[in-house]
Amino acid sequence: MKPFSPVAAVWAVVVVFIGGAVAAPVGTGSSFQGPVGLQLYSLRAQFTRSVPEAIALTKGFGITEVEMAGTYNLPPDKIREMLVAAGLKPISGHFSYDRWKTNLAQVIAEAKALGLRYAGTAWINHAGDFKESDAREAIAVFNRAGAECAKQGIRFFYHSHGYEFFPHPKGTLMDLLIQETDPKHVSFQMDTTWVFFPGQDPAAWLRKYPGRWELMHLKDLKKGIARGELTGKTDPNNDVPLGQGQLNWPDILKAAKESGVKHYFIEDEAATAPQQIPLSLKYLEQVRF
Repeated sequence: MKPFSPVAAVWAVVVVFIGGAVAAPVGTGSSFQGPVGLQLYSLRAQFTRSVPEAIALTKGFGITEVEMAGTYNLPPDKIREMLVAAGLKPISGHFSYDRWKTNLAQVIAEAKALGLRYAGTAWINHAGDFKESDAREAIAVFNRAGAECAKQGIRFFYHSHGYEFFPHPKGTLMDLLIQETDPKHVSFQMDTTWVFFPGQDPAAWLRKYPGRWELMHLKDLKKGIARGELTGKTDPNNDVPLGQGQLNWPDILKAAKESGVKHYFIEDEAATAPQQIPLSLKYLEQVRF
């Protein structure tokens, strides 16, 4: 092995610079600089049929970061090995709310086996309309989970899902969830559609709680779909490529950058997601703000 030469290293950098600018990572441009990955739930049908083929499809998009939503009957360390071998890095993952309540140690162990930096949940179980009692139970679960995750070097998060915007003396139940969870241990993942669909402004919420939204799901809602429902449910095929729906992306992405979002994931639940994901990446490369 040749000894390290600082002079040679400098000249290597100069040669690369002179030869032309290094291409920006896929999905990034002069305004939006990511990093952008993919929530693998977008390809749930493909992963259910064949994990290796779905991983190859994911790699083909050119992204390098992924978010997990299950392991498709594979051990966590095995699917992580397959992803890493394809150049895909698991950053975060969703686990069921009930598991955070009753099997906390097991969930954290799985998150560690997957190599996750973030682990959280995307649905608070509740009957009927989401109520203050549901929110307060979740606050206790989240604070406990966050404290235990922190001991293992993992950041706990809650993914907003649209039903949290019922009025409350503090504003909404979403305000209550954010204000009464410990910012040292609990962060949030904004799903842009699940803020917009209930009639809220994603950019305004990013600006209202800077530093709390560390993760984001980039998702657009088909034009013509009415807003204002607090069910947390809509037809998955209402998801459209970014920039082709109703959301104001320049304002949202500018606010996200200012608020301190660390990782972005495209989540497209439509049946045509494999065709739509490249269009969303292209939009992110071209958007200006």
